[in-house]
Amino acid sequence: MSHLGLLMLDTRFPRIAGDIGHPATFDFPVMRMVVRGASPERVVRGGDPALLAPFIEAGRALVADGAAAIATSCGFLALFQRELQAALPVPVWSSSLLLLPETALALQSWFTGRHAGVVTVDAAALSADHLRAAGADPATPIEGLAPGSSLQRSLLEDLPTLDEAAAEREVVAAALRLVRRDARVGAIVLECTNMPPYAAAVRAATGLPVHDITTLLNSRWAALCAALEARQAEGP
Repeated sequence: MSHLGLLMLDTRFPRIAGDIGHPATFDFPVMRMVVRGASPERVVRGGDPALLAPFIEAGRALVADGAAAIATSCGFLALFQRELQAALPVPVWSSSLLLLPETALALQSWFTGRHAGVVTVDAAALSADHLRAAGADPATPIEGLAPGSSLQRSLLEDLPTLDEAAAEREVVAAALRLVRRDARVGAIVLECTNMPPYAAAVRAATGLPVHDITTLLNSRWAALCAALEARQAEGP
């Protein structure tokens, strides 16, 4: 059976159900591979270009093991989307930020003047370059976790503990700051692949559609499997 190859950052922080690294998050086969040395600090705040080669190498290894598509465990890797896709022979879905263009189109067809916004682990580090690499409007509004907050420290400092209740409060608070700052936000994309466990709480607090890496991977994996099945049914 085909599986999704998942390139993981080199981390030790806890991964709860819904997190991209938790084994129960997806109901389809996933093979994970850690990219050694790819710390949250180097990826998120450093955008270290030296990491591209090891990510490509790990992606090729996953494809050789039968991965039908490749994803990553950090939304900031949108910065490498084009390079990863050019180097790998299967679809690459680097980040939930790839949802921004289609979310923007959907909002334009439903609501005049509405657009998507992003909640991220670190607003100071998420740049217009990340948005452009994902094919999104570089003016997309962004709100981050409060600097030094519990969840931000757990993730970016790679701590061995995670306060789930505090994390939920902090993600919801960031989403509420976003919609209060920009009343035209009509949908929210959670950049961080560790935030899906809190998506329901954000949805309840804001009343808006909320998308994340699980939204992206579930929909694109289903579409890919359908296409592969159709191709097999056609025969040689």
